[in-house]
Amino acid sequence: MSAPAGFDLDAYLARIGYAGARTPTLAALHAVAWHHATAIPFENLDVLLGRPIVLTPEAIAAKLVHERRGGYCFEQNNLLLLALRALGFRVTPIGARVRWQIPRDTVPARTHLFLRVHLDGGDWLVDCGLGAASLTGAIPLEFDREHATPHEPRRLVAEGDRLFHQMKVGDEWTDLCEFTLDEMHPIDCEVANWWTSANPASKFKQDVAVGLALRDGTRKAIRGGTFTHRRGGGILHQRTIENGAALLACLEEHFQLRFPPGTQFGPAGAPWAQ
Repeated sequence: MSAPAGFDLDAYLARIGYAGARTPTLAALHAVAWHHATAIPFENLDVLLGRPIVLTPEAIAAKLVHERRGGYCFEQNNLLLLALRALGFRVTPIGARVRWQIPRDTVPARTHLFLRVHLDGGDWLVDCGLGAASLTGAIPLEFDREHATPHEPRRLVAEGDRLFHQMKVGDEWTDLCEFTLDEMHPIDCEVANWWTSANPASKFKQDVAVGLALRDGTRKAIRGGTFTHRRGGGILHQRTIENGAALLACLEEHFQLRFPPGTQFGPAGAPWAQ
């Protein structure tokens, strides 16, 4: 996906609150990734509302930029791809299997998208679509080294022909995703996006998933009917979301996501759907 002639870079940069240099440098890459991850929430709410997730540049910009909504990886990172290319970066979209809290002997679907950015001197990875674990900066494509970010430390590890992106929580490293360096073409995104948004077995059809990195180094998230505010592995505040009205209030207060009163998110029978 290349940045179309009609892509409104000014509107995107205003949406994320970025007013820095518009040059394809490492400093700008770090800054854009940080501003994006701390401004646009990760969310699957349209999936629960039964709305299609459309991946055209126009639809993604309309939803995440102009309507000030969030989205999941195919929306978040395709929007970031459009913006980075409009800024002059050379970017390759990469596919992955999400492995957060999934055992190594289980093979999940290849339903994640992140970005490889090619700079003089080396390549860097950015990913604003990992929910409550989204990267808030770029990390170098280097293996078996710990990399600092504005939030949790990260590393890439190679085990044989398997590549993993990991996050450090407390003293423990946990898998986030498994990947190759093969390009994820637009048709691959379309197929994976359809499965993720429409298949009843998709986790996004079964649970509310909302997350946002904050500029103070903390994160807020909703998952499993629970709102959590944390710093690294430490929980600062946590509470159960008991009904639909409480969910709408939480979405507006903590994620600036506003829906009409009475909006009900599935699946049927969930407390927040009442």
